[in-house]
Amino acid sequence: MAVFVLGLLVFFGIHSVRMLAGPFRERQLAGNERRWKGIYSLLSLLGIVLIVWGWMLYRPEAPQVYDPPEWARHVTLLLVLIAFVLLASANMPAGRIKAAVRHPFLTGIFLWAAAHLLANGDLASLLLFGAFLLYVLINRVAVEARGEPAPAVLRPRSDLMALGAGPAFYLVFIFWLHPLLFGVSPLG
Repeated sequence: MAVFVLGLLVFFGIHSVRMLAGPFRERQLAGNERRWKGIYSLLSLLGIVLIVWGWMLYRPEAPQVYDPPEWARHVTLLLVLIAFVLLASANMPAGRIKAAVRHPFLTGIFLWAAAHLLANGDLASLLLFGAFLLYVLINRVAVEARGEPAPAVLRPRSDLMALGAGPAFYLVFIFWLHPLLFGVSPLG
């Protein structure tokens, strides 16, 4: 469990710098943007590796906190599909989806985490997906406090691209990557 918790601390620690130490982050960016982005990327990747490795080590022994309802798997698949579309739209010029949702990346991660909490009742999953859910909620408050305006619609075709790319990546993840990376098929 120590590897898992260390991964969560590293990943969410570096991702919380903007919220908790904004002036420090700005000084780092002003001093040497490439160095800061390199450190940020390396720590993020290290955190992800430790989270995945630690979760895989801890999950077999993690106690079951609750039993997910039978219908949860179906709802989870639908919510994760929507999350993939939102994640795709977050990385494109603003279309109607991005303008309406305002923060599609955060909303996509929220749906992904909430969906996984529906389908997994073990303590390892609760810690993992609960941490992401909590982080997204805190980050959303911080983003709103910064007063960033809603993006103007620049390219409506971005929505079509997101509606194509999101489900395509979703299918690859469901059928190939999820079982490969986590040893569990979301389809049962």
